[in-house]
Amino acid sequence: VQLQASGGGLVQAGGSLTVSCAVSGRTSNERVAVGWFRQAPGKEREFVGGISRTGAYTQYEDSVKGRFTISRDNARNTVFLQMNSLKVEDTAIYYCAANHRAIYSAVYSSPNQYYYWGQGTLVTVSS
Repeated sequence: VQLQASGGGLVQAGGSLTVSCAVSGRTSNERVAVGWFRQAPGKEREFVGGISRTGAYTQYEDSVKGRFTISRDNARNTVFLQMNSLKVEDTAIYYCAANHRAIYSAVYSSPNQYYYWGQGTLVTVSS
């Protein structure tokens, strides 16, 4: 499985941005659970949110609840992270990750539960 994150950029605080994760490889998109993580300079990688195989279930880290939304288009093999009301503290490299052994309803929040990682896309929020 290969993952390609894209869509990062510079946005002002309060603005919106959507980043995408294209999933390819032997396992079809609908059989992988996908998670989004981020890593800010000097900080540990942290869970942002995740989505189950079919998109029926999502989970978010508390600081992004109500602002970020994860969705997926399995026909396009793409998972989206829509970010609204962005804050300066959201500045980070955003990574998508996949678990190809996920059970139907599972959303995984630990990086150790993911087998494949994308290269990351930088999101910078200016004040």
